[in-house]
Amino acid sequence: MRIFLDTNVLASGLMGHGLCHDLLDRILIEHTVLLGAPVYEELHRILTSKFRVPAELWRQLESGLRAFEHAPSVETPLNTPLPDSDDIPILACALAAKADVFVTGDKALLDLRMVEELPILSPRQVWQRLSGLRLPP
Repeated sequence: MRIFLDTNVLASGLMGHGLCHDLLDRILIEHTVLLGAPVYEELHRILTSKFRVPAELWRQLESGLRAFEHAPSVETPLNTPLPDSDDIPILACALAAKADVFVTGDKALLDLRMVEELPILSPRQVWQRLSGLRLPP
């Protein structure tokens, strides 16, 4: 499965412990993680400013990010209106990469449930799907 992680899920997976960390590990072993330039840039900004990740640690993380499949950046308008215009380039990138699922913790995006045939799921929903558990309606 080709899985595109939103910045919040990727940051949590890289920096924390718990569901997002476990999910990232599982996806890296069993599936393809897609990384788009908008997520990479936002991740760099958030980790180095908000989390104050030192330059050396960022270089180590950056090295690990090279293992991900890099999705093309596109400037394609979406047919679905989004609550936050900052999400447009990220979702356009996921669509251009032909992701099977977009994973986010952003409630506004999760409420959409789908953008142009791309399912939007929470980390918990993806974990359940990968574990063969039935998703609630």
